[in-house]
Amino acid sequence: MSSKGRLDVRFVTAAGCGLAAFIVGAASVASGGLQLQPKAGAPLQGLSAAELALFEAGKGLFETPLTDEQGLGPIFNKAGCFSCHTNPLGGWGSITVTRFGFSDKGTFDPLTHLGGPLHQAAAINQGCEESIPGPEIANVITLRVTNSSLAFGMIEAIPDAAILANEDPFDADKDGVRGRAHMVHAVEDCLQTPEGPDCTDVPLRVGRFGWKAQVATVLTFSADAAVNEMGLTNRFFPVENAPNGDLALLALCDNVPDPEDVADQDGFDFVDRVTHFQRYLGVPPQTPRSGMSGEAIFNAIGCAVCHVAEWTTADDPSLEDAIRNKTIRPYSNFLLHNMGLLGDGMVDGDAGDLDIRTPTLWNLATRDPMLHDGRAAGGTFFDRVAGPGGAIWWHNVIGSEAQGSASAFFALPFFEQVEVVKFLQSLGRLEFDSDRDNEIDYFDFLDFKACFDFGGDKISPDDECAVHDINQDGVVDLIDFQWFLLAYEGVNGDCNDNGVSDLEEILLGAPDDDGDGIPDDCAAVCVGDIDGSGSIDGADLGALLGAWGTANAGADLNRDGTVDGADLGILLGAWGSCP
Repeated sequence: MSSKGRLDVRFVTAAGCGLAAFIVGAASVASGGLQLQPKAGAPLQGLSAAELALFEAGKGLFETPLTDEQGLGPIFNKAGCFSCHTNPLGGWGSITVTRFGFSDKGTFDPLTHLGGPLHQAAAINQGCEESIPGPEIANVITLRVTNSSLAFGMIEAIPDAAILANEDPFDADKDGVRGRAHMVHAVEDCLQTPEGPDCTDVPLRVGRFGWKAQVATVLTFSADAAVNEMGLTNRFFPVENAPNGDLALLALCDNVPDPEDVADQDGFDFVDRVTHFQRYLGVPPQTPRSGMSGEAIFNAIGCAVCHVAEWTTADDPSLEDAIRNKTIRPYSNFLLHNMGLLGDGMVDGDAGDLDIRTPTLWNLATRDPMLHDGRAAGGTFFDRVAGPGGAIWWHNVIGSEAQGSASAFFALPFFEQVEVVKFLQSLGRLEFDSDRDNEIDYFDFLDFKACFDFGGDKISPDDECAVHDINQDGVVDLIDFQWFLLAYEGVNGDCNDNGVSDLEEILLGAPDDDGDGIPDDCAAVCVGDIDGSGSIDGADLGALLGAWGTANAGADLNRDGTVDGADLGILLGAWGSCP
């Protein structure tokens, strides 16, 4: 297709949503292996209808708070998974929880008899609250930020042997990095008893979830979080947490028989349902997909020793097709590393007091705060990553295995530091999202047009225009525009009914001085006719009010990104039959 050609576009009316473009030929591009990257929080690509139904059912429970009658509490941190996993739903959060214990001369006591090591900050009844013991008892107190659950099923499907192949517990290569796997039990492998799982003689698996890599599977993660964060006892953890270990107080406060999590009409418990959601959460986007010079610098200074970019899931017939034998780029080795002064002082199984599991970096672009306790927070993305007190700054502390690579980063010329940070900010960025608002709208179209009109030499992946070069051929052209229209979330009509979309007309030179996304020389259109009925009436008003406060493209009549009073004014001013 030449850069002067036109796209073959067909239009249908979508009631309440304006006109949607269907691009003929996009499927042929997709058959060559290219696909739009979904937003973070979307389901995995390639799920079957049944698997997608499980994802949606699990999502519904994930974003719904538990009630006291369902088994919330009596002590808990939050009433629902969504309260902590917020960016996006199922992703990183900004909520912190408190953990405590007692450390003395190389020994560590998690103070389980006093309600440790996790402090539950809320209670369903006054008088049932849990407190943190005083400093003479709990001399280690630390915060933990919620981990992301994105693409958990993909991470679980990485073979244990592949993770173990990266271990170097004795620093055989003398690079100062001693990563080691945390071998743990998966509760679903263990004998279930009224007192909890009996894991005697059960084989160990490689832990890969949690700040201490203390969890091996998504189901274990869900069951553990259910009882410890929400107080929901379940078939794996049937014993309630007592406030500060006080069983008498527990008896007064807990009125729901254990285990509280019971099967629904389809035979699934709550922990099964939210496991389905997390297991089928998709891989977050990365734009440009590969090749930025900042990543080459990132690798050269040693960051990739721990933040291993690429993994392939197991080619196991028992896995779902959407998960089996897939290449993913989480940027983690899932191993424990001694982080020196960045450590949290807590011991968890075989994970020592200074050990932290390498976190994934995918979707880092939207993460605030950063680090295990959220100490790198606020400011710009550069501030959080590379500024004083930022994540890399905290890697460069006494005792940290990452000190060598962090020191190498700060020894770089500033422009190379910027290139590294630009690469890190590509992790989580949508294609075509020039303004990084996670929406593909008219403002992104204008940026696409500027890049399309730029001409001249080919662009590199480091160029800002590379966000629009989906096939990374160095040119923002009409092939990329096919994909832009598929991703576009605004209204794209055909105002003069000539078979060419308004956006394409503007892209190829039609004037749009008023910035309404409709060529200025086009025949008059009926602004406000949201449902395409030929008049602006109560149905359109209802559609606009139903979309109030959102970025709904069909109801956002002035294209400012929000359906609000300005749009209502436009609609009311145009009330009646279309011209």
